[in-house]
Amino acid sequence: MMGLPAGHVTAVPDLSRTAQLKALGNGVLPDQAAAALHLLLDRATSGAPATGLGAAA
Repeated sequence: MMGLPAGHVTAVPDLSRTAQLKALGNGVLPDQAAAALHLLLDRATSGAPATGLGAAA
């Protein structure tokens, strides 16, 4: 559903719900990470100026 295989964390034997949530943490979902990397690569190779937060003015 969210880009991870079924049971990625929930199928681990003897792992409590609290431990499952801790294992997931604030991780970036694979599809979101891939989209971000593609966007950055496109910008880097096209010579487009950086925009958004942290961009030099």
